[in-house]
Amino acid sequence: MKGEAWLFTGVALFFAVTCAVYAAFAPDPAGIAALAVSGLMAVLIAAYLWWGYTRVGPRPEDRKDARVREAGGARGFFPARSYFPVISAAGSALLALGTVQGLWLFLIGVGVLIPGVYGFAFQNTDRDD
Repeated sequence: MKGEAWLFTGVALFFAVTCAVYAAFAPDPAGIAALAVSGLMAVLIAAYLWWGYTRVGPRPEDRKDARVREAGGARGFFPARSYFPVISAAGSALLALGTVQGLWLFLIGVGVLIPGVYGFAFQNTDRDD
């Protein structure tokens, strides 16, 4: 995961520098917003990958002297069923409807979406192997 984390850290830095240069030379707020959101998404992915690297440690793919057989075996736990995708989808739908209907529905959507995304991302961390 260390290689992937460095890759997305570089992407985030690229978007940060590009956004700063674009903001200095172009008064277009849409371009500045697009570059800023792209940079924030790259930061989010990089932070998750760095968190995963510190939690799991170096994988065989991260070492130059690793052998192919070290990467064999169980790679993870994939649950048979989960309700978190449905909760996340319902929260996203409420967010979209709240954008049109009003702030009250948008806030309900945030309240539904946050636990759905959190559970979706961390549902496998409770498992002991």
